[in-house]
Amino acid sequence: MFLYQPTTGYAYNSDSIFLYQFISRFKPRGRLLDVGCGVGIISLLLSRDFEIETTIIDKQEIMLQYAQHNYMINNLSCRSYLDDFLSWESRERFDYIVSNPPFYDSRVTQSQNEHLNIARYAHHLPIDAFVKQVKLYLRPRGRFILCYDAKQVDSVLFALIKHKINPEVIRFVHAKEKRDAKLVMIVARLNSKSMIKVLPPLIVFDQESRYRKEAQEAFAMASTHSIKGDR
Repeated sequence: MFLYQPTTGYAYNSDSIFLYQFISRFKPRGRLLDVGCGVGIISLLLSRDFEIETTIIDKQEIMLQYAQHNYMINNLSCRSYLDDFLSWESRERFDYIVSNPPFYDSRVTQSQNEHLNIARYAHHLPIDAFVKQVKLYLRPRGRFILCYDAKQVDSVLFALIKHKINPEVIRFVHAKEKRDAKLVMIVARLNSKSMIKVLPPLIVFDQESRYRKEAQEAFAMASTHSIKGDR
């Protein structure tokens, strides 16, 4: 699959690939919404692999243009909205809502690039407000699947439980063994009463900084080819 990305500014990374692989374990079907879709990487791969009706939303016009173009060149279809998800209004409801949202702590030194800033920093999509809005658009028993900064997992779990989107499955991502987790991937379901299942961690690199088998399998499964080009 070919994907166009900007020559400068935000570009998808391995987080999106690992999240795509994680979501695929749950074999999505029905209607799916990708929030903050960027160039469309996650929902494009899921649309390619599963029978879903896809909707994408992003508040950056340039990113939505890339996503729309990427859907077109890969002969896939979606509904697309240029809007801020927190103020978006729609009658649609979804079986799956997925997102690789901005989660960097706003107290750190921030990029002055507007597109990078919006894509990276949590104040553009505060987790509690995000989860509250997700609840409005999930169908009964619908799933919300996201990745987030592992250091902020307490805030994510608190927001999910507060809004009755119960966390069901969690997986942490570590760069190497004996390194702190950098990323957490979470599956939550509306009104679920299941206890949380914590999967074995995904460890990306071996001690020689080579991709381990599961990480290699994720990239092979995605089979993406990035093309840099300005629109």
